[in-house]
Amino acid sequence: MTQEMWVDELTVGEVAQRFGITVRTLHHYDAIGLLTPSRRAASGYRVYTSADLTRLSQVIVYRRLELSLDEIARLLDEGDEVSHLMRQRERVMSRIDELTGLVEAIDQALEKIMANTPMTDDDMRELFGDDFDDYQAEAEQKFGETDEWKESQRRAKTYGKDEWVRIKAEGEAVEKALSDAFRAGLPADSDEAMNAAEQHRLHVNRWFYDCPPAFHRNLGDMYVSDPRYVATYDESFGLPGLAAYCRAAIHANADRADR
Repeated sequence: MTQEMWVDELTVGEVAQRFGITVRTLHHYDAIGLLTPSRRAASGYRVYTSADLTRLSQVIVYRRLELSLDEIARLLDEGDEVSHLMRQRERVMSRIDELTGLVEAIDQALEKIMANTPMTDDDMRELFGDDFDDYQAEAEQKFGETDEWKESQRRAKTYGKDEWVRIKAEGEAVEKALSDAFRAGLPADSDEAMNAAEQHRLHVNRWFYDCPPAFHRNLGDMYVSDPRYVATYDESFGLPGLAAYCRAAIHANADRADR
């Protein structure tokens, strides 16, 4: 046997090493007729020829494409090497498109999660201003032992920046509606003022805890319970009396709900 023939013909162990598969796998392929060595060496052992190795390479590619052994056997019996390569290329390209789409979906999910990580206290101060600490402290002092406070803290921990930006925007819209009604000289029990107060109640109910009208009254009382808060709130809008007006509108809205 020439040196060239030895290069082209390999034992089962040599094939296993070259292709990175196990001898047991090759024996299994032989047993089911998927890949049977074509020749025998002088020693009597079967050896794999170049044609056998080409067929094995096709088997390995199809297996990596997750085809069953039965399906691979059928395909290998149907076409030539070129048709197999074309089919494999088509399937690989399809998988590339599928996996690319999967990667994009994963990246979008990661981006959303990373952008929506829980806010730190510094993040909250940056978003809501330093008054955030004062409001939190007063709210905790008044309601820290209540179920509502505990629920608000639980929900708040689940919100990321996107939610907090939305919460801030909704809150500012409510404050604007109340301040506009006050600036326009509308009474606290006007539809405009009470509707703004109702939006405030729904805002709390949506984002923090169940807030029926009766409990909403307690929040309204917070607007006037601390003279420092009253001064700060009125000053921030440049509207003296706004805090008391907000409380009155909240109570008027609760009265409307009771009727």
